[in-house]
Amino acid sequence: MERHTITPRPDWQQTVEAQGLVYPLTRHPDGSLRPYWDESAYYSFTLPEVEALEEVVEELHAMCLAAADHIVEAGRFADLGITDPRVAEAVAEAWRRRDELPSLYGRFDLRYDGTGPAKLLEYNADTPTSLVEAASPQWFWMEERFPGADQWNSLHERLVAAWRKQSALLPPGSPLYFAHSSDDELGEDLMTVAYLKETAEQAGLDTDWISMEEIGWDHLSGRFVDNQLRFIRSCFKLYPWEWLTTDTFAGHVLDTLDNGGGTGTTLWIEPAWKMLLSNKALLAVLWDLHPGHPNLLPSYLDGPRELATTTGYVAKPLLGREGAGVTVHEPGSEPVLRQEPCCYQELAPLPDFDGNRVVLGAWVVENESAGLGIRESSGLITDEYARFLPHVIR
Repeated sequence: MERHTITPRPDWQQTVEAQGLVYPLTRHPDGSLRPYWDESAYYSFTLPEVEALEEVVEELHAMCLAAADHIVEAGRFADLGITDPRVAEAVAEAWRRRDELPSLYGRFDLRYDGTGPAKLLEYNADTPTSLVEAASPQWFWMEERFPGADQWNSLHERLVAAWRKQSALLPPGSPLYFAHSSDDELGEDLMTVAYLKETAEQAGLDTDWISMEEIGWDHLSGRFVDNQLRFIRSCFKLYPWEWLTTDTFAGHVLDTLDNGGGTGTTLWIEPAWKMLLSNKALLAVLWDLHPGHPNLLPSYLDGPRELATTTGYVAKPLLGREGAGVTVHEPGSEPVLRQEPCCYQELAPLPDFDGNRVVLGAWVVENESAGLGIRESSGLITDEYARFLPHVIR
């Protein structure tokens, strides 16, 4: 794994925007606009490195599924902050009927520097983003800058194949809606949903648009409807389950939840069992089940334990995106127990490449490794000011 500097293409911004990346620039707190898509550098990997990482990703995914089964069978929902019995029941039912429910993708965030085993930082399995830039612009960048090279990237083909394979699980006779929140000012969620809608259409599915705020409730039929009063039988939502099960319509969501077998009226994708994998408590459950595993970091729910005096630790809220609420505690610092439920994970500082802190986003489609996206940040926490860099296999 190496980092290389390179001169950006003169028309890079217009090029990546035309390829679907609607926010190639990020506005920083000082008001300046800086590249989010950053092709002033790129990373290269050897083929053996990529093959080894693919094996790690698929092993971690299998371990996460086993951990989800453990949570359900052991009734450890409270560890995840799931205290509503109805929600726990819906998640458990979705898990046990998971073969009847479409489930598409997820993204592992890994610490890796090319010298030691990759370490799992977290799993974004419900509403992962940075998909478009990983699937499309970086592939076309490689074809233009390094003709004949290769890339860890089969995302587009695998997504289309996944929709085609799982189409039989969708309710017949109605479109699959794609929904995002209109509160997303940046456009990242809209861009991601638009791309996934495109892959579904390429798989032959009938699709339609809607925002989460436009979804209505028909009191007469007791069903969710679109803005033309058509029933919504299936919907891919880039909207976290923890919001879906706590907002104004949460009761209706649970009352009409199709958890497989046509038992309800609305089938949501990703399914409710993804709540088991998108929660940082999963990291502590994995460590409980696999202590000492080379691809895991020690993680606890009741406090930092020995990490406070040995390695230091990172406190992560159980739910959150883009580093929100994450705090870093150096070794020897006074242990701090957060008011909100957190996972306390061993501090494993992100690798430093020429002053840039890098994290690998390794994608899974269905149950198979599918691609890589790389983000860099200036600090230890990968936040909304991180940059996306392309990569090649040399």
